[in-house]
Amino acid sequence: MNRYFYYLILVNMIANVVASVPRILLAAKTKGAIVSMILALIMGSMVTYIMARFFNKFPGKGLPELLKEYTPKWITIPLLMFLVTGWFSAGLTTLINYSFLLKRFLTPDMSLQWITSIFLCFISFGILMSSKSVLYTVETLLVFNIPLVLIIMIKAYTSEGMEWDYVKESVMYIYHTPSYSAFSTALFPALGAVNLIIFNRVFTKEQRMTLLQIGIIFFLLAGNLATTYFVPIGYIGFEHIDRLGYPWVRTSDAMRLEFGFIERVLFIFLMLYLAVSFLSILIHWHVVIELLKKVIWLKWFKWKERNLTPYLFVGVFWFISMQMASHLTEYQVTLYSNYFFNCLPAFVTIILLVLWFINRRAKT
Repeated sequence: MNRYFYYLILVNMIANVVASVPRILLAAKTKGAIVSMILALIMGSMVTYIMARFFNKFPGKGLPELLKEYTPKWITIPLLMFLVTGWFSAGLTTLINYSFLLKRFLTPDMSLQWITSIFLCFISFGILMSSKSVLYTVETLLVFNIPLVLIIMIKAYTSEGMEWDYVKESVMYIYHTPSYSAFSTALFPALGAVNLIIFNRVFTKEQRMTLLQIGIIFFLLAGNLATTYFVPIGYIGFEHIDRLGYPWVRTSDAMRLEFGFIERVLFIFLMLYLAVSFLSILIHWHVVIELLKKVIWLKWFKWKERNLTPYLFVGVFWFISMQMASHLTEYQVTLYSNYFFNCLPAFVTIILLVLWFINRRAKT
C-alpha cells in the first residue's frame, strides 16, 4: 500500500491518546475494558483490510464518484450528508477536546473561544487545499513528530515511575463482559483507513494489501490501544485512575527527560499532540469539504472567477465550532463524545454495506 495510507492510520491512532478515548476506556476498567479493546482491535483490523481491498479495485476514485456511478441520486445525496455528519462530528470532537486541554494546562488566562478560533484559522486554510497537498502536509508533520512519539513511548515503558504491579492488577479484569461503550470508543482509533472514501482519489495506481501489511497494522493498533490504556494505570495506579479528566496529561507530567533540552515531558507531549490533533481535524474536515462539494455547489456564488462555495462551508464550520466552545462544559464534551463513539459501530456497518452494494453493482 501507498505510504500515505499508513499516515492516515497513524494520525487517527496517535491523535486519540490524549482526551476522550483514554478517559472513557479507563472509566470502564472494571467493566470489560480489556476485552472490549481486543474486540475493537479485531474489528478495526477487518475494517482496514476491507476498505483497502475495496478501494484498490477503483484506483483514483473516491466514494462520491462511485456512488454517482453505481447508485441512484435519491440514495447518493442523503448518504453523502450522513457521511458529512459523521466526519464533521469526528473533527469537532477533537477540536473542542483539545481546546479545553490547552486552556487547562497551557493557556489558562485565554478564553476558550480565542483558543478555538486560533485553531480554526490554521485549519480553515488547510481543509481547502487539494487532497494531495493535505497528504503532503500530513507527511511533513509526521516525519518531525513520530520520533518524539517514539521517545515518549520508550520513556513511558522504561521509566522507574512505571509500576507494573498496577498493570497486572488491571489485567485481572480481563474476564469481565465487554462494555459496548468501551468497545465503540476503542474502535475509533482503528478507523483511519475509512478516510480513503476521499483520499483514494490520490492513489491513481493499483495498490496491494498483503497479509504482512495487515499484520503490521494489527500490531500498531494493538500497541496503540495497550499504551493508551495501561501506561496511565502504571503511573497513576488502578484505584482512582477513572476520576482523572486527562489521565495522559498527568502521566506525561510524571516523566522526566534528564538529558533533554526540556526536562518535563508534559510540555513536549502537549506540543506534539497539538500538531497531531491539527492533522486529525485537517483530515476529517477536508473529507467533509470534499463530500459537501458533491451535494451543494452554488455556480453563481463567485468572485473574480473563483467559486466561493467552499468558503461558505468553512463559515458554517466556524459558526458551529464557536457555538460549541461557548456553551459546552468539559463534562458535556465527554458525554457527547461518548454518544458519538457509541454510534460508530452502526456508522461503520452502513459504510460497509454501501461498499458491498457498489462492489456488487460493479460486477454486473
